[in-house]
Amino acid sequence: MATRVPVAVALRYDPKTDTAPRVVAKGKGAVAERIKQEAMGHDIKIVAQPSVVQALFRLMLNEEIPKELYLAVARVLAYIYEQRGLLGDRGE
Repeated sequence: MATRVPVAVALRYDPKTDTAPRVVAKGKGAVAERIKQEAMGHDIKIVAQPSVVQALFRLMLNEEIPKELYLAVARVLAYIYEQRGLLGDRGE
């Protein structure tokens, strides 16, 4: 049985300067664990979406996510905003 190696990707999005979220950090193993520790230290939500992480991991650092990943990343962001109470009343 193969041991799973942790993988992490961090995104940044600044609507003033970016047209889409960008990959600002990525790594496997110890680097992935360090990315997760940094995120937790800054109260940044971590979402486990292996298929999305694998797709994002293929991108280069500072590369904007491609349009094909917009929906997947939007779903992750919506989940984070919902968890933080930032979506407001959506009429549900």
